[in-house]
Amino acid sequence: MGIGLSLVPVVDFFAERRFRSAGLQPYTIPVDHETTVACWLSQAPKQPPSLPLLVLIHGFGPRSTWQWRCQVGPLSRQFSLIVPDLVFFGGSTSTSSLRSEAFQADALARLLDHLGLDDRPVSVVGTSYGGFIAYHLARALGPSRVDKVVIASSDLLKGEADDQALRNRGNVGSVAELLLPKEAEKVRTALNLAMYQPPRYVPDFIIRDMIQNLYKDKIEERMELIKGSTIGKENFELTPIPQDVLIIWGEHDQIFPLDKAHEVKRILGEKSEKVNLEIMQKTGHMPQSEDPTRFNQILLDFLLNK
Repeated sequence: MGIGLSLVPVVDFFAERRFRSAGLQPYTIPVDHETTVACWLSQAPKQPPSLPLLVLIHGFGPRSTWQWRCQVGPLSRQFSLIVPDLVFFGGSTSTSSLRSEAFQADALARLLDHLGLDDRPVSVVGTSYGGFIAYHLARALGPSRVDKVVIASSDLLKGEADDQALRNRGNVGSVAELLLPKEAEKVRTALNLAMYQPPRYVPDFIIRDMIQNLYKDKIEERMELIKGSTIGKENFELTPIPQDVLIIWGEHDQIFPLDKAHEVKRILGEKSEKVNLEIMQKTGHMPQSEDPTRFNQILLDFLLNK
């Protein structure tokens, strides 16, 4: 009888060890009668933070520990970190029927309220899908609650034409086939589009393990999140926000191509000089993982006014 071996728990272990080494601990917090948010915190709820507050919002994919494992160490030396799992990712869940980015942002706003931060302002970093939510959170709470905003690899102007172009690049019938792949071929396609230098070969058993353990959890709810996205829909309009904004983009991003970064900067900075764009060379859609040293330095320079 064959013995199944999953590498996902191994990656989980080492990712969580990085979080714990950075002084973070996991908590599960009911933010209202419908929604529970799992998160990692530098200090226990209701305890006053000793450093400025920084929220890291992950993208559509594995849980937060996977996506921010290269950032928490360097950032924890300067900030008290709040690293949530978005609703229907990791340990976060809800019985609400809402699925928009505004719903995700509202859950994070309620989380901040429950942490007892005495209305201390937070800075926010969001990557890809998390960038959509970071923008909604900053717009909803305003500059008194959200200080600086970093939007990484996140096309806030995405529309149907952009989705069609992505489907063509991936040779798929829907974007969901890339975000929630069910076949090994689709996982390889997603990796090739997301990374500047994707791995030359990933064994089939690793890909099957990824599909089984990363992409099947809460799959119906995540599919609803894709369908419920308001970015690019008629009822969403991208407008400037009053906070200082940094946009970070990979030069070779094939999910959201680089020309969209300039368009987002133009709209967000239309009435302000407070929007900056940093383009990271030799990276794709995941610069925080592909070149974490450079990504972290860009973050710290912006957040610490260097």
